[in-house]
Amino acid sequence: MADSPDLPRYTVPSLSREAGDQVARILQQRLGSLTDLHLTLKHVHWNVVGPHFIAVHEMLDPQVDAVRAMTDAVAERIATLGVAPVGTPGALVAARTWDDYHLGRATAIEHLGALDEVYQGVIESHRKAAKDTADLDDVTNDLLIGHLHELELFHWFVRAHLESAGGDVSTAGATTELDAARQARDSTS
Repeated sequence: MADSPDLPRYTVPSLSREAGDQVARILQQRLGSLTDLHLTLKHVHWNVVGPHFIAVHEMLDPQVDAVRAMTDAVAERIATLGVAPVGTPGALVAARTWDDYHLGRATAIEHLGALDEVYQGVIESHRKAAKDTADLDDVTNDLLIGHLHELELFHWFVRAHLESAGGDVSTAGATTELDAARQARDSTS
């Protein structure tokens, strides 16, 4: 079999180069998504206003740090698989399948409504990646499952601000971050 120029020249023991390449491609998508998430969280941190400013402002920095650490772990796993991770802004924008975050300066509840939608998208695609790697690579699958634990916890932190005592979430049924932001705002009016 001739060497394919598209495959890594090596990968981890017990994986074929094809499997290593497939796992690296899945991880590259997660790298872009997590990079976007940590930048979006920092953007919200800088632009949140209103009566709940300090609570949300201080809640987000540990999330930024944790998600940034996730991006590093994903990039290092890609490199371990024999593939060069790509983390440039242009590559991120070119490869992403979601819209950019739309809110600028806005109230805490509006940003939390929008972040509810953002976290849902990230978690859903992370779960799919975990499922897609389950039969390919235990180490990568374990990495993604560990990330899901933290991402779901952070999502709960956000949703707790949007939930009524009866368990209703003000952003229920929203399909975009702007719709979720509006619903969250309107629920407090």
